[in-house]
Amino acid sequence: MKYILFVGLALVSVILSKNTLASSCDSTCQLTQINLYFLALDTVARKNSGIKDIDSLLALTHDNVKYVHVEYEANFTKKSWREAFIRNLKQGAYQNTFKNEIRILNTIFGKNYTAIEYSHGLVQSDGTWQATEPLLVIFGFTNGKISLIKELW
Repeated sequence: MKYILFVGLALVSVILSKNTLASSCDSTCQLTQINLYFLALDTVARKNSGIKDIDSLLALTHDNVKYVHVEYEANFTKKSWREAFIRNLKQGAYQNTFKNEIRILNTIFGKNYTAIEYSHGLVQSDGTWQATEPLLVIFGFTNGKISLIKELW
């Protein structure tokens, strides 16, 4: 009986530790996800992008993601954010080329949050990247996925 109890407790311990690991996202995990987010956002902003590109971007986020833009008073759920992307797509708002790139300039990691200084920019003919203005965004993470994007510019 003691053996069965010991094995049962050991099994519960392993399951709980795997669940904890699966739901955590350290700074490397967070930065990887943020880079993938910016790459997908660049793809959406390009001329001839489509709904599949929007869906690929949103697939990187938690089901309960919130997108907030303080200056523009935007406060989107995943569904309303998708609708806004599609509206912009249909209006022809996305006209960037492969020379347009978002790049991270600085990063500050916190517990389940990462502050990112980033910039849009253009790749020049000599291969250098020319930034526009620096911008600030806070990313939040829940269960290892992006659950908050809060633009502070």
